[in-house]
Amino acid sequence: MSVRLHTPAPSPRPAQPVSVDADAFRAAFRRHAAGVVVITADAGGRPAGFTATSLASVSLDPPLLSFALATTASSWPAVAIAPTLVVNFLADDQHGLATTFATSGIDRFAAPTRWSRLVTGEPVLDSAPGHLRAVVVDRHPVGDHHIVVARVTHAWSGGEHAPLVYHAGAYGRVEHRAAG
Repeated sequence: MSVRLHTPAPSPRPAQPVSVDADAFRAAFRRHAAGVVVITADAGGRPAGFTATSLASVSLDPPLLSFALATTASSWPAVAIAPTLVVNFLADDQHGLATTFATSGIDRFAAPTRWSRLVTGEPVLDSAPGHLRAVVVDRHPVGDHHIVVARVTHAWSGGEHAPLVYHAGAYGRVEHRAAG
């Protein structure tokens, strides 16, 4: 008995990659709600920080997180060389703090921002209801951003809080409804 294997013909591929324009891509993600954090670091000079919605949990063992930051961002030079960083989780009433750390050309750590340093030296926002300290393990250039991967070494939560989210170009809150 002979067996004949059928090998399917390769599927046709476009001659060049298909891409969507930046406005359509941005519009699609405006409909995706994302948690809001402020990431802070210090590369030996002064503290740097920025608002991010790209935070992702990557692995539990070891505990890894990732986020993306534009190479043109004012915080990138510090994040590019900082060995550690802090992810500050924001509560739903902290949209002012998120706006401060999303604004270019200002001293984000000036009053009224309240911040201090962890015993290990990293800047942390005093009013953040939770934070993660992490050691940077890799930085990957991807398009006009870098993806930063970091191993979490410390997690602190000050208790339950409703998270700040970003959706449709505005900060908002998550409404919890009882299962019915």
